[in-house]
Amino acid sequence: MNYLKGWMIAFAMYSKIPMPAVEWERENMKYVMCFFPWVGAVSGLCFYLWGSYGKSVPVGETLYGVILTIIPVLITGGIHVDGFLDTMDALSSWQPKERRLEILKDSHAGAFAVIAGCLYFLTWFGFATELDSQGIPLVSLGFFLSRCLSGYAVTAFPCAKDSGLAAMFSEKAEKKKAQAVLLAETGAVLAVMLWTNLYPGIAVAAVSGLVFFWYYKMSRKKFGGITGDLAGWFLQVCELAILITAVAAEKF
Repeated sequence: MNYLKGWMIAFAMYSKIPMPAVEWERENMKYVMCFFPWVGAVSGLCFYLWGSYGKSVPVGETLYGVILTIIPVLITGGIHVDGFLDTMDALSSWQPKERRLEILKDSHAGAFAVIAGCLYFLTWFGFATELDSQGIPLVSLGFFLSRCLSGYAVTAFPCAKDSGLAAMFSEKAEKKKAQAVLLAETGAVLAVMLWTNLYPGIAVAAVSGLVFFWYYKMSRKKFGGITGDLAGWFLQVCELAILITAVAAEKF
């Protein structure tokens, strides 16, 4: 039963999919991170269906790309975009670590957040319209992979502070078991990627690993550890990197 409640909490927290109310007790939250990648599976499935069959609908290339761009945001409600914007504001401030952490908590969006958000979605839209039938499955699987890596980071990386979502999920997780499950899920999705399209799959796996390593180093250096906002930043950057890599692999 705790597994089912963990699944419900994961979807209630990280998606807009309606879920029954569940108490956020320690017993119910031990394995939330294990189910986090399955929110990405829903995003990936929707992305795949529209990416594969949307062109048979009488819409233009622009609207086709716009829908590919907004699908992940509609599924998640933009929770990870919010973290991305807050983190870009903090990184662009060039302030000491303590001030960066304060900026992350500020609910107001600064100029750098707006600029970064516009550039992000323009880049996503542009590369999404360049995807072909071979790249769509890889990008769809990337939503699952990015959350496997993010969930693992929550259970394994140091937190920048004792409060906040990342710290709460980290503190209440059954870390060793959750890490084992997340590593198994990571291995499974990578195997499917390589089976789907070997060399582009290798490229996507390598780039995802580099972004993950960069996330670890940057979070430690700039913030003293991860936060919920930084986790959102990582997801958005990792998914964009996967998209760009998939398109580049198709073309070159």
